[in-house]
Amino acid sequence: MPLDPALTERITAAVADGFAEQVAHTQALVRFPSTRGNEQAIQDFVFRSFRDRGYAMDRFAMDRDVIAAHPGGGPVSAEHSEAPIVVGIHRPKQEAGRSLILQAHVDVVPPGPGDLWTRPPFEPAVEGDWLYGRGGADMKAGHAANLFALDALRRIGLQPAATVTLQSVVEEESTGNGALMTHLRGYRADAVLIPEPEDEKLVRANTGVLWFQVEVRGQPVHVREMGTGANAIDATYRVIGALRQLEESWNADKAGRPHFEGEAHPINLNIGRIEGGDWASSVPAWCRIDCRIALYPGVSATQAAREIEAAVADFARGDRFLSNTPPKVTFNGFWAEGYVLDAGSEAEAVLGRAHRSATGADLQSFMTAGYLDTRVHALYDRVPALCYGPFSENIHGFDERVSLSSLQRITTTMALFVAEWCGAEAA
Repeated sequence: MPLDPALTERITAAVADGFAEQVAHTQALVRFPSTRGNEQAIQDFVFRSFRDRGYAMDRFAMDRDVIAAHPGGGPVSAEHSEAPIVVGIHRPKQEAGRSLILQAHVDVVPPGPGDLWTRPPFEPAVEGDWLYGRGGADMKAGHAANLFALDALRRIGLQPAATVTLQSVVEEESTGNGALMTHLRGYRADAVLIPEPEDEKLVRANTGVLWFQVEVRGQPVHVREMGTGANAIDATYRVIGALRQLEESWNADKAGRPHFEGEAHPINLNIGRIEGGDWASSVPAWCRIDCRIALYPGVSATQAAREIEAAVADFARGDRFLSNTPPKVTFNGFWAEGYVLDAGSEAEAVLGRAHRSATGADLQSFMTAGYLDTRVHALYDRVPALCYGPFSENIHGFDERVSLSSLQRITTTMALFVAEWCGAEAA
């Protein structure tokens, strides 16, 4: 049942009372340069933060064989993180409410050239309403919010009357295998909340994502004789053209797909990395591109991968050079399907009431054309998987920043949500 107004006021005040400490904790998280493969230190910090609050602890590695056997497991490449997954578990005195998973990831994307940042990316700075730093928005602010929403209840002598599992994962930015591993470990709950930076809205639909690499081999000769060779970089640009045609055909298939047919360009192909050649005066013998493309919910990763392979192979057969040296396609990261969050769940209703209490506005929902770990819980746990978090700007870009006033509002929403969804008992 809805919280009474007096309790709502107490929880709101408790979040405010602890917010300065919450900002400091968020800044501490941002100071860790936790790019892919470099998350061990921050996970140690998270482990201590959970343990010091008395949560039952679990820390475990990813099981590559188990992940590979799952239809949603991303291929494990040499770059895959070896950092552990950290889980903290609150167990109530009596299991009277509904259980909940609060999840966040600590891995961040590379900051890029430092001279393009106004301030160093891993030295968090507060200016006005904004907290700056790589990963501050995506999603260390949400990571801290999970912890401090529970802290707010403790501050007024309460705790959830149901099991709450705090999950700190890696590989969210590259495979999604961290969240999948928590599922494979056996963690389940009646609902899941992941506070990604979603502008105080609920994600209603989410695309799937594939990562793949295309390698083209050429025939090196001196540039004075380049007409007799084959330039792998030039050939790769022709392959990119074929992939753009596939991208457009997938976008043209949006009719009749709820949450996507009104979008101008819901399926985005990104050529995220290119390298090739060995010498400026030699016709390049090789070129590789790393790509990311989105998928509609309901389209399997296997089906999409076959279409990508077929598009590259069909183009190569008609190309004078590539017909003799077909490009090689390798899938090397995300192998994730999209999802649509069913409307009308009790969890969504509870989040809506909490959001209205914290913000004074009705909860809005929208489609986001990027990967979210909520896909694991929506597709494989079959429970309400709620992705909802603060306003931010420039995630994955320069001068990434999160709004602190928004962060306080969504932390209040989360604390109110926990109190109603899980129930509350004396701490």
